[in-house]
Amino acid sequence: MDVIPAIDIRGGRCVRLAQGDYDRETVFSEDPVAMAVHWVEQGARRLHVVDLDAAREGGPRNQALIERIVREAGVPVQVAGGVRDFETVGRWLGAGAQRVVLGTVAARDPSIVEQAVAAHGDGVAVSVDARNGIVAVQGWTETTELRADDLIRRMAQTGVRHFIFTDISRDGMMEHPDFELVPPLVAVLAEERTFAAGDPAPLIYGGGITSVEDILELSRYEIEGVITGRALYDGRVNLREAQRALAVGDDW
Repeated sequence: MDVIPAIDIRGGRCVRLAQGDYDRETVFSEDPVAMAVHWVEQGARRLHVVDLDAAREGGPRNQALIERIVREAGVPVQVAGGVRDFETVGRWLGAGAQRVVLGTVAARDPSIVEQAVAAHGDGVAVSVDARNGIVAVQGWTETTELRADDLIRRMAQTGVRHFIFTDISRDGMMEHPDFELVPPLVAVLAEERTFAAGDPAPLIYGGGITSVEDILELSRYEIEGVITGRALYDGRVNLREAQRALAVGDDW
């Protein structure tokens, strides 16, 4: 399982929001590119980069910065935030992103996701961001009537192979994950997909990770990875220590 540092960019700076609230922002770096390189030097094997301005407003807002991260990080980068059309998916993949993450359009215009998956396969992931099990969109500023498990099921049926689930209520709050949310989501994917023996479910989890113990607990569900931000930035989780713990498991 991967431990994936989150690099959330707003106004050209590396920030974290509390529960996705744009009025509750903490700035962690004026240089997101340097921060990306830092996490790679600490052992990150993948990065999750979000254009928060684009997520709320639509369209790329920090494109040049993110393109630099993709070029200079030296590890696979998944790009999220404001990807609302088929052309943007191709543009990010053409710029070298490993995956492009679709969120709002999955709920509002699933035909775009279907088109992107048909053209780009594993280069497409869907982000399902939820409060109390209900999907939020538009940079988490608007709530839909969709249940998270229903959206995952629909997207799996269109051929999506990778999912990112975020528990908005715990994101950035340092309150530990709600571990009970994970098994039902993995079960939905298992219903829709036939996995080879030993393959992890194509789910990445985010929201509330506060300690290495949280990461170890999540690894028991054989998910693909966990995204963590604030816990890394404030030092509650040491990336190298987390990776060592995953390597030795219960002997940590």
